[in-house]
Amino acid sequence: MTAGLTLPEALIAVAVLGILSSLALPGAQESVRRQQVETASRHLSASLERARAQAEQTGQPCGLSLGSEGWQAPVGGALPACLDEEGPGLSPGIGIGHDIKLRHTFPSVLRITSNGLVLDGGTAVLSLAGTSLQRCLVMAPPLGVVRQGRYQGAATSEPSSTACQPDPGL
Repeated sequence: MTAGLTLPEALIAVAVLGILSSLALPGAQESVRRQQVETASRHLSASLERARAQAEQTGQPCGLSLGSEGWQAPVGGALPACLDEEGPGLSPGIGIGHDIKLRHTFPSVLRITSNGLVLDGGTAVLSLAGTSLQRCLVMAPPLGVVRQGRYQGAATSEPSSTACQPDPGL
């Protein structure tokens, strides 16, 4: 006697596996999108801290502009960029400017003093279609990043620091 499946049994097994995988797929896509927002949020914050450290290390004031790709050389050229060779900007692989939506209230040039203090503040919100997660970063002068958290405000309104709530998961 051979041990194996008959054709109807094999078809039923394939159908059951197909149903189970189709149920898991939306949850997996949501998880991937959430992770993309988390990664972009952490990168945004870490890039800012790296720029502040560089200003302090060189002893020179500098500036950054928050654009569609993340932190970039300042607009207008009044201050040198807080960029090293690699630059603290977000790489296109992070998704800002492509999939991830960035809204913020930062001035056109964020000024950093020679001792690493921030002269300007603002709020940034990162979101991505397919997930309800919105991450926020609030920065207030002179110490820099005050809070990272989960944004509780409307996705269409101007970002507000009061809607950036602490997230115990961070």
